[in-house]
Amino acid sequence: MTQSSVREAAPGAAGGGAQVADGGEGRGGRRRARQARGRRAMKWSATVLAAVIVGTAGAGYLYYRHLNGNIKHDDLNLGDNKVAKPTPNAAGQTPLNILLIGSDARDSKENQKLGGARETFGTPARADVQMLLHLSADRTNMSVISMPRDTLVQIPKCTDPDDDEEYPASNGRVTTNLSLRNGGPGCTVATWQELTGIHIDHFIMVDFAGVVSMADAIGGVPVCVDANIHSRDSEGHGSGLKLEKGTHPVKGEQALQWLRTRYGFEDGSDLARAKAQHMYMSSMVRQLRENATLSSPLKLRRLAEEATDALTVDPGLDDVKKLFDLSNELRKVDPKRITMTTMPNRYVGVHVEPTEDAEQLFRLVREDISLDGKGRKKAAEEKLSDDPAAPDGEISVQVQNGTSTDALGAAQGRASTVTGLLQEEGFTQAVADRSTILGEDRTIVRYPSAELEGDAQRVAKSLGIPLSAVKRSTAVTGVTLVVGADWREGTAYKAPKKDDRMPDADKALNAADDGACMHVNPAFSF
Repeated sequence: MTQSSVREAAPGAAGGGAQVADGGEGRGGRRRARQARGRRAMKWSATVLAAVIVGTAGAGYLYYRHLNGNIKHDDLNLGDNKVAKPTPNAAGQTPLNILLIGSDARDSKENQKLGGARETFGTPARADVQMLLHLSADRTNMSVISMPRDTLVQIPKCTDPDDDEEYPASNGRVTTNLSLRNGGPGCTVATWQELTGIHIDHFIMVDFAGVVSMADAIGGVPVCVDANIHSRDSEGHGSGLKLEKGTHPVKGEQALQWLRTRYGFEDGSDLARAKAQHMYMSSMVRQLRENATLSSPLKLRRLAEEATDALTVDPGLDDVKKLFDLSNELRKVDPKRITMTTMPNRYVGVHVEPTEDAEQLFRLVREDISLDGKGRKKAAEEKLSDDPAAPDGEISVQVQNGTSTDALGAAQGRASTVTGLLQEEGFTQAVADRSTILGEDRTIVRYPSAELEGDAQRVAKSLGIPLSAVKRSTAVTGVTLVVGADWREGTAYKAPKKDDRMPDADKALNAADDGACMHVNPAFSF
């Protein structure tokens, strides 16, 4: 992988994806206000987690009435499809999923100075940083999952509820950072929900100037590099970060440089930048929990002022009481139980796409299974969809042969064999698709929309396929059964043992790890 594998967004570019039409004039005052708020949003949402945790020590100051006026808000979800909330546990608790969104906009003199790239001044914003924060139902653990900005996804149709402005779904897959342009952060939320099947409760954004002011208010966040670093190449690329080997507290503009650095960290990819953001985020959490200087009322008041002024949130978090309540929930988790990772992915040219391991990670979040492997209980009985299935004879099913592997060719006739099994069970509209040979490790049943979930589950149940193998996918137009490499022969499906281990666990960061250090590319050392 080279330093250009995942590119630094070029001036005026759209991260390599297709262009999305920008809003025109005359869409109403709120439309223009929303676009302005989107442009004010800042790239480094990692700071937000720590900002809301500040309530752990200084709750009183968060109740100042005037702070409410600082907070900007926008609609939560602009998509048509709504993912149901998780079922409460025995204690009546449900998980919390918060999407942290950041933008690359340079809309003000201050943000322009901090962000550079003068050619991009005033251009539509992109969601260049996206992190999902999952707080477990019992509040014992937390997961933070980053999605690289150049991940190829299908952006769904998004509609502005104020003026019914409609943004069509993307024509094929485009980079996920373009979602912010389709009506605002609510379309980024819709894109995440479509991809992951995870219900998202809230979103939070913060701007360039905000992260600088909050870093100053905290008094610095310790970060570590394993060699001297200067993030600047001969062509002027880089954040400008300059640090000597070792651990140093960074604040103000230097903190922003750390969060924006790609050139100089590891392989120079956006994946390395996400790792550095996780390190900063973890360190800030520890700092806010442990730093005695933050017991100063004046410092806490300043941080509360800066944090609320920097935030753009959904209506569910649009006052300081709601933010304080959220901070109280977040503070219940010990840093030892906070796990940070990046969505498993593979390269497609200069972009990336989710792998099967990414779906495994998303499933763990959907099922509220901790990523650190602690406190796992016996899996609960699989829950059937609230959407009732149609009679078996009315369910259309397409069966495909997905038994091909890297080592073995496709097992002949599997689509026809399994189609026969379904027809014997009463699924008279099941048909074999003999034109498509796929490669799937596991047998899977896919369905395109919520109203077909019950039908897909009914098909799976009839063949003994676990409901965990029933997946929503925009890649199909109807209920589709793909016979995987785990069912190359025979008529009885034997479900593999459920694996609740976190994929790529060796790449995850524990928030309590104060010895983590970013590796510096020798080409950027001095």
